[in-house]
Amino acid sequence: MKLCFEVVPHLLRFRFEAGTSRGTFSEKKTYFIKACDAACPSVVGVGEASPLKGLSPDYSTGYEQQLRQLLSKVEGSELPGNETEVMDFAQSIFADKPSMRFGLETALLDLLHGGIRKIFNTEFFRGRYNIPINGLVWMGDAAFMESQIEEKLKDGFNTIKMKVGAIDFDRELSLLEGIRCHYSADEVILRVDANGAFHPNEAIEKITQLAALDIHSIEQPIRPRQTKAMKTLCESGILPVALDEELIGIQSIKEKKALISTLKPQFLILKPALLGGFKACREWIEIVAEQKTGWWLTSMLESNIGLNAIAQFTAQYYPEIAQGLGTGQLFHNNVSSPLEIRKGSLSYNPFLDWGTQ
Repeated sequence: MKLCFEVVPHLLRFRFEAGTSRGTFSEKKTYFIKACDAACPSVVGVGEASPLKGLSPDYSTGYEQQLRQLLSKVEGSELPGNETEVMDFAQSIFADKPSMRFGLETALLDLLHGGIRKIFNTEFFRGRYNIPINGLVWMGDAAFMESQIEEKLKDGFNTIKMKVGAIDFDRELSLLEGIRCHYSADEVILRVDANGAFHPNEAIEKITQLAALDIHSIEQPIRPRQTKAMKTLCESGILPVALDEELIGIQSIKEKKALISTLKPQFLILKPALLGGFKACREWIEIVAEQKTGWWLTSMLESNIGLNAIAQFTAQYYPEIAQGLGTGQLFHNNVSSPLEIRKGSLSYNPFLDWGTQ
């Protein structure tokens, strides 16, 4: 089987301005990678390369051109014969380009399974297993955030994740207190994500205030590469810390082990498009398997193509805690898919069809 590729740009448009401490998003450009056998072009595997400006190591203004050039160099190659070979092949082409590597892994795994958007052989794909997910509350003015909270609770989510660090912190605390007035920690799990917004000198005070509200964890309280300050936060025991942006650019297994042993975080946030695809995420999971460090998978504003791939990878582990896979409803023009959100879980309805990419 001789591989050929096509790159299809797609501009995702948000239903609202999605705010984080790094700014707001109203649209996001993504790229579908289509892979097929030149002799059988009707069977197509589809992946998604979806960099995020200001965060993805491989983001550039020439991203699309570079993606096309690198794929053209391996056109005519044989399709790898199994999952491990696919991941090694993708890494060999996109060693330092994590979002491209994730897209190619997905396209080739899909092609390997017959081009039916089956990425991994799981009960999730067969519609027999649902993945618990958190309801995500984006930054905005207080009224907007409050309306999102009410909507997520009404929709049956028992884990809510709220972005913090952009509006007044006292107001953010007030929103969280509002939830706690009506729901205990046994009824609703609250997570917060600071995206590195806190200054090291104020972080202890702020997470102490958050801990008083029975918060489950805080993602990336301070900016990455502030090792001493992050180690202090992780070891403080005040509030469990989940590393997110801290993991970006950590490539070798040796580096990964060193980071875990130094910082001793309580959780890892794994985003395939940021970390280097499924192979990189699997390495992180294996490294922390014998430790007390937990983890969950999170999408990075991909369309349903990328979200489906991450969900199928996640389903292999049958996670008990909520995953960050609730982003499929963010866009006006997402790819229609069998993915469905019901009562705080993500499911795959095998009776529904995929839209065109």
